[in-house]
Amino acid sequence: MTQFILYYRKSLMEEDELRAARKYFTCVDLLSEIPKNSFVVGRFSLYPFYYDQQRELACNNSKLINTHSQYQYIADLKNYVYDLKELTPKTWDRLEDLPENTKFILKGETNSRKNAWKTSMFANNKKEAIEVHGKLCEDTLIGNQNIYIREYVPLYKYIDGIGGMPVTKEYRFFVAFGEVISSGFYWQNYLEDIGEVPDVNEVPKEFIKEVIARVGANSNFYVIDVALTKENKWIVIELNEGQFSGLSCNDPDVLYKNLKEALLKNVI
Repeated sequence: MTQFILYYRKSLMEEDELRAARKYFTCVDLLSEIPKNSFVVGRFSLYPFYYDQQRELACNNSKLINTHSQYQYIADLKNYVYDLKELTPKTWDRLEDLPENTKFILKGETNSRKNAWKTSMFANNKKEAIEVHGKLCEDTLIGNQNIYIREYVPLYKYIDGIGGMPVTKEYRFFVAFGEVISSGFYWQNYLEDIGEVPDVNEVPKEFIKEVIARVGANSNFYVIDVALTKENKWIVIELNEGQFSGLSCNDPDVLYKNLKEALLKNVI
């Protein structure tokens, strides 16, 4: 019988989340502790050697919830923006292709500098985008990643956060095997400043279904970050790999209970 294992990195796993996960999964923090014939959800434990750890697990007839190719599809946004098309902001990877009179945000393929929004993420025009791009190329975390330039779309904003970063009406949806298994407000650390917990049910279900349909089988486990624009339109800010994504305001008990049920329905 297949065992469902949560393989986590001890230094990055919050105690509340681990406590919830243990209700539904056998949780281990060493690769050598994973039994043969296991189906594994890695939690903050696989980067940066995803492919190598997938190979190690195959040696004991075990596999990860996302294959390496499914991980790569989400990890590098150039893959999914092509499929999402108009549901997400326009994206460029070459500075020479940028229009002149447009505002931009810049990020690496997997990381950004949101807390340094004004100096290392936002650009008022092409000239500033070139300057921010240069800073990110020298950044110790982002410099080795592909750097993407995205059209800045003004969002419904509550307040300005650290470094001028806009705290917006944004939500995080965890998806497993084509179904939403948990959802919540994105900006957990700013709830006291906002003075309310925005209602995730504001996001139209049909919009989320359309995003899931476009992703299809390209990933088994991922998150959709969705925000409301100033023009009252819902857009996808980005997708993230489910094994690497923070909870935001998602309830860990709901997440792991529903993840376990999704695995029981979809994994033979």
